[in-house]
Amino acid sequence: MTNKPKLFNKRNSEITKNILSLKKRIGVVDLFCGIGGLTHGFVKEGYDVLAGFDIDNTCKYTYEENNNAKFIAKDVSDLTKQELQELYRDKPIKILIGCAPCQPFSKYSNTRKSEDGKWKLLYKFADVIEELQPDIVSMENVPELFRRKKYPVYDEFVQKLRENGYEIWADVVNCVEYGMPQNRKRLVLLASKFGDIELIKPTHNKDTYVTVADVLRDLPALKNGEQDKNDPVHLTSKLSEKNYQRICATPYGGGWNDWPKELRNECHLKESGKTYSSVYGRMTWENPSPTITTQCIGLGNGRFGHPEQNRAISLREAAILQTFPRDYKFIKPGEEVIKKHIARQIGNAVPVDLGRVIAKSITEHLEMFK
Repeated sequence: MTNKPKLFNKRNSEITKNILSLKKRIGVVDLFCGIGGLTHGFVKEGYDVLAGFDIDNTCKYTYEENNNAKFIAKDVSDLTKQELQELYRDKPIKILIGCAPCQPFSKYSNTRKSEDGKWKLLYKFADVIEELQPDIVSMENVPELFRRKKYPVYDEFVQKLRENGYEIWADVVNCVEYGMPQNRKRLVLLASKFGDIELIKPTHNKDTYVTVADVLRDLPALKNGEQDKNDPVHLTSKLSEKNYQRICATPYGGGWNDWPKELRNECHLKESGKTYSSVYGRMTWENPSPTITTQCIGLGNGRFGHPEQNRAISLREAAILQTFPRDYKFIKPGEEVIKKHIARQIGNAVPVDLGRVIAKSITEHLEMFK
């Protein structure tokens, strides 16, 4: 049986009993970091994030500008133990976090074949853990990965962690139960060499959920296709004439089934169309939003219509629903806003506040060893 490291007396006798001082001795590296949702959550909780790795170089400016951490444009499959060790340097406690791209497992994806290259990334994540032996690991992903027993990758990932001496906690959590204004269910896994670890308990219930109104109602109003002069990312997609007629015909909280027949698509008139009631729908002020996806600024891709204004939600509104701060920078000053790129980055991100929940859980775990 693998021996558990002793947090203070064996591995670093100089670590003080003050958890704030402890965090200065911890290094965090984020794999598959994107624009830094998970990283920013750790930064907000006082952790020193050393670097983030991602193959998408379009995320570099946003990641570095908001997080004071280095962005390394590199395929995680090409990472070496030596490269990671050089990043951690003299940090006595190493935390490795990440969200391997989840398209093969997502219910929104049609990709189901095991030969899809992105399946290999979770295996590579496990290989990196085995080589580096970080003290604490956090992995976030889609719930389907946890539930689909016919796919061996998740069980093999967990088994490799256990073989390397980690205690593991994993479950599907709903972001609304932790104060996020979005119905977003995610698999969260925590693993530690120090002992038992778990996610902190939910902080909100149906009576205290954070709603769309709580976070969006005071934003400047926009017309269809308009951009806020003070915030270039508060920008909406220009709807086609027919889609504009459709949103105008959509009542509060309604959807395509409220339209006159001449505005409906042929698929809506079929029996099977009834199962897509949220498509072209409006959000409601008094409820959390639906899951924010990479297609969230398109009216026909879900319930992404603004509760009152005749448009789809803006990029900034999508980012806020993903709990990015209102001043989170997505483009360089004067740079053109490429909507599809930023929407993809926002939709793929780990909600910042979920990152904070994970970081808080690790803090509580470490405090047990003071």
